[in-house]
Amino acid sequence: MNQTNVSSLVLSRLADELSELTPEARKAAIYVLENPRDVGVSTVREIAEAANVKPNTVVRMARQVGFEGYEDFREPFREAIRSGSVDFPDRARWLQDIRKTGDLGGLYADMVQGTISNIENTFANTSAEQLEAAAKVIWNSNNVYTLGVGVNHSNAKNFVYLASTGMVQFHAIPHAGSTPTDDLTYADNKDVLIAITCKPYRREVVEAVEIAKSQGLTIVAISDSPASPIIRQADHGFLVATDTPQFFPSSVATIALLETLLSFVVAHASDAIVTRVEKFHGRRRALGMYEAED
Repeated sequence: MNQTNVSSLVLSRLADELSELTPEARKAAIYVLENPRDVGVSTVREIAEAANVKPNTVVRMARQVGFEGYEDFREPFREAIRSGSVDFPDRARWLQDIRKTGDLGGLYADMVQGTISNIENTFANTSAEQLEAAAKVIWNSNNVYTLGVGVNHSNAKNFVYLASTGMVQFHAIPHAGSTPTDDLTYADNKDVLIAITCKPYRREVVEAVEIAKSQGLTIVAISDSPASPIIRQADHGFLVATDTPQFFPSSVATIALLETLLSFVVAHASDAIVTRVEKFHGRRRALGMYEAED
């Protein structure tokens, strides 16, 4: 097993132990979960300062997940950096050139760099095996409820819209004039809830996940931290990066992950889905919804 996988296992173990930690150790653990790259390059004092805890709290956190101390805990992260780091000199030069183009060149470069980094970081933490496992459950379900509020409601609706060109069991919630929990009233263990929320976590999404889990639904959670309340309850959890120099969180990685997940669902679908997609677009052409091509 390579060291990158080892560090991922450490993070997974840490997330599992989160509820068992003391409040101070939990602060340290959440910092590590959300900033794993810092561990390999930071001393125990630096991590403690960043997490706003004492150094011995970080040591206790490391021991809680089976290590002798912080240095032992840090080693898989250091090795992951040594063996898995990627250099992008051409991209760096390109971004530097953008900054020189005018007053807004710096903003443009920051947005471009943030967008690329969010997608890279998201897919670096996502495996084909994870996507395949979630896709199988989604395809074999009776209903797929996709829940997001605020900007993530648009992301959920876009996902359902794309899926609806070939499948009929997808529903974006909450419906107009409804609440997520009302929309899940008749859902059961043959159904799937895809829930999306990032910091600050929306209470109605967290509550819907809790209720859905009690009703036996399979939970596919998309959030920005291993410590997220919906990730911790999920059967299939996916982390997305949302960093941006702007005041709003970025949705680029969330959309990319949802589109990739849908592609895995289609890959597992029956041959009938091809006929359905052709029928969907054929009907639109017959109704004159598409501009005629020259």
